[in-house]
Amino acid sequence: MHRHALPLTPQVGRVGAQRRIETTRRAARLALPLAAVALLAGCAAPANAGPAGADAANDAGTEASGYPLTLDNCGTEVTFDAAPERVVTVKSSTLELMLALGLEDKVVGTAFADGPVPDEYADAAAGLDVLSDKVPSQEATLAVEPDLVYAGWESNLSAEGAGERDALAALGVASYVAPAACKEEGYMPDPLTFDEVFREFEEAGAIFGVPDRATELVDAQRTALEAISPSDAGLTALWYSSGDDQPFVGAGIGAPQMIMDAAGLENVAADVHDTWTAMSWEAVVEANPDVIVLVDAPWNTADAKIAALESNPATAALPAVQAKRYVVVDFPSTEAGVRNVDAVASIVDQLGSLEG
Repeated sequence: MHRHALPLTPQVGRVGAQRRIETTRRAARLALPLAAVALLAGCAAPANAGPAGADAANDAGTEASGYPLTLDNCGTEVTFDAAPERVVTVKSSTLELMLALGLEDKVVGTAFADGPVPDEYADAAAGLDVLSDKVPSQEATLAVEPDLVYAGWESNLSAEGAGERDALAALGVASYVAPAACKEEGYMPDPLTFDEVFREFEEAGAIFGVPDRATELVDAQRTALEAISPSDAGLTALWYSSGDDQPFVGAGIGAPQMIMDAAGLENVAADVHDTWTAMSWEAVVEANPDVIVLVDAPWNTADAKIAALESNPATAALPAVQAKRYVVVDFPSTEAGVRNVDAVASIVDQLGSLEG
């Protein structure tokens, strides 16, 4: 089953947890609704402080000229009066961006990790409180008294999950969804691009009062991306994420397409106007990809996918399978975040090994 399924039992926060929230509201709590013009991140984020004051403001987590900050987040207006101080992250993408921005001291709980954090963030993540290996319940979320729930998917913020956005707001808890995960028309990136991924880093920098750190992160990632020489072999590829009876693959407007484009691969499912799609094995055989990109996840490993491809009589005859032209990426790299550039570099390196 693909990781997007969320089979959770509905739970609600206890009165005691709610009282603790109400009595420990932080300066960064959400104020909704406000009679303010919704500002997108590009309007709010970067140049908030002069050179002399920027470092001190970043260390303090606030910049006077950056707040209040109002954003239209997946169709929900959110306002931050100051930088959040107690954050629950849901999904690897949100946690890893917090770590990349040096904000681990603001994280009071994490949940729904898609795998270990990269080695460079391991020390920072070592002492963090893991609330759940899936979406945390509202009760578990409220128990750590957050002032912000930072979600990787809109579906994380539900009655069955960390709590509905309006319900959290009523308790003084802000909610924010990684913008690349917005699904409504007009909010879902179409297509997702690296410019959009980097814009979202800058928006997070604005929210947490660390625009200089966000700028440094974006500059480093842009430099690394520009240094990659994509494959010029004209190879077609299938991005195989999950599924046995029917494969679930990267389609034409999401992170897989963005990464394959940057690596010089032609996606055989590029004509599907979605981030992901189900595809029949007959269609895979007809497409006859030169390379198969395998998503490696703890619950559905690359090795398991290889075994499925090689045991299925139809796919076993594919030249890519017979020649073992496989490229492997880890699951957290498949969603918009700090790992995307590294995923491009890794794919290009692996393609070079295959060609050699």
